[in-house]
Amino acid sequence: MFNDNKILVVIPARGGSKRIRRKNIRLLADKPLIYYAINIAKSSQYVDDVVVSTEDPETSKIAEKFGASVIRRSPDLAGDQIPIDPVVFDATVQKEKLAFDEYDIVITLQTTSPLLRTETLDKAIEKFKNFDIDTVISVIGDKHLSWGFNEKDNRFFPLYSERLNQQYLPKEYIETGGIFATRRSFITPNSRLGNNVDLIEVSREESIDITSFEDWWVAEKYLNKKKIAMVVNANNVIGIGHIYRCISLASRLLSDDVLFLLDENSSLGIDIVKGFNYPFKVYDGEDELFSLLNEFNPHIVVNDILDTTKEYVCRQKEAGYFVINFEDLGSGSEDADVVFDTLYEHNGGFGNIFSGYQYYVLRDEFYFQPSKIVGPDVNTVLLAFGGNDINNLSEKVADSVLDSGFAGRIDVILPLGYENKNEFIQKYESNNNVQVYTNVNNISEFMLRADIVFSSAGRKMYEVCAVGTPCICICQNGREQTHEFGSHKNGFINMGLAETLSNEDITKQFKIVWQDFDLRQNMSNLMKSVDLKHGFENIWSAVEQKYWARQFEQNH
Repeated sequence: MFNDNKILVVIPARGGSKRIRRKNIRLLADKPLIYYAINIAKSSQYVDDVVVSTEDPETSKIAEKFGASVIRRSPDLAGDQIPIDPVVFDATVQKEKLAFDEYDIVITLQTTSPLLRTETLDKAIEKFKNFDIDTVISVIGDKHLSWGFNEKDNRFFPLYSERLNQQYLPKEYIETGGIFATRRSFITPNSRLGNNVDLIEVSREESIDITSFEDWWVAEKYLNKKKIAMVVNANNVIGIGHIYRCISLASRLLSDDVLFLLDENSSLGIDIVKGFNYPFKVYDGEDELFSLLNEFNPHIVVNDILDTTKEYVCRQKEAGYFVINFEDLGSGSEDADVVFDTLYEHNGGFGNIFSGYQYYVLRDEFYFQPSKIVGPDVNTVLLAFGGNDINNLSEKVADSVLDSGFAGRIDVILPLGYENKNEFIQKYESNNNVQVYTNVNNISEFMLRADIVFSSAGRKMYEVCAVGTPCICICQNGREQTHEFGSHKNGFINMGLAETLSNEDITKQFKIVWQDFDLRQNMSNLMKSVDLKHGFENIWSAVEQKYWARQFEQNH
């Protein structure tokens, strides 16, 4: 009841829908379509009674199961050509007879608007606080240049007076069909429209009206939408690979709400996320991070921060979040719902660890890049070391390649956090063979153009493999030595730990690869045999299996 007005919601639900057969009882996101309208109405703080008008016995049973009363609709009111007005009038009259009472406001809710929110329904009801309002209808704002058609003259004609950019067009409103609320005195067999009409504008999501299978698909996407928090950082120590992986994941999760959470000291990561226009928030310390998580209340938390503690992960699990960790060798990996270790190909855990190259997510640019065709000549060498090249391998390898007598082009891509950038550029600026780049967004082009690539044994090696350019790996630290992917079986030459290598060692190995066409062909062919283009699908298949298994356990 609102302001002493008794309120009835009528939900028309014919059993004989043609375009989507048995539409009202068909499962949409695991619930019958009719459930959503009933739930919206019953959750209102103002609605007194909810009735479903139907001629179908199965629809009746399901409606009653979800708490609605059922008004049996006569066959005369169940035909394809029957408008809604007489149906609502009939349901209202029958319900008033059964209740020995009269209603002041009658609201028609359509089952085809399952994304309508109860808050919106209540706001529509509150408009009747103005006694001059007879009817409230849900609409969506629209600004488009539109045209009409004159059947008599067989001609199209503009419905606008002046062609303007969209933002300058006058706003028009289109009925969504979701809410049609009217004072009882205007409910007749032929009309539900009062004299004074007010409109309530709804969001694009709430406006969805299911009249086709395409609409159904969109509605299901909305209903299954998840809130996903990406806890990730990028700095001079861990590099930028973690942030780019999360960005690659986010680019595939189009129908979900993704929020990046970054340490306030992760200025490098903040700049990258800003550049991709993803929403983000920064935190100072773990307590502030959990405060942001509590505020966002995600279904899923992705931790791409290397090793986690048991306490950290358990705190997230206790909050009800589904926890996904990447490359986690810490104690928290035992309690995470899923752990993906692309780099550390190991088994273990409690059935929650998935390891191997199958779970590497390539950046978008690698999906449309052609494979490398290895030629007999080596004209270009690429140096691209991950992290922030704290061992200064860029300089060491550049000198080693030059010492070999190689007279071709040497492209050097310095990491964003490379500390000796200016000194490096000054050292080689007089050498026309050495080209230095400091901020590239198309590294796949460089890899394809190169004939040999020098890379660290981190995420870069997967990208090189996706292109198929022969690659010599040098491990920057002991952790990279455990990355099994960068081995001869996948087409790489791995020289081991950087600190154990002299310039002469690097020069010698480079000359072997440079001067052996058959070797380079074989390296490339082994790389091309590795499928790296289904990493996201493999990850999300495992996530969904574990996610829904957990949901089932919680519900039983």
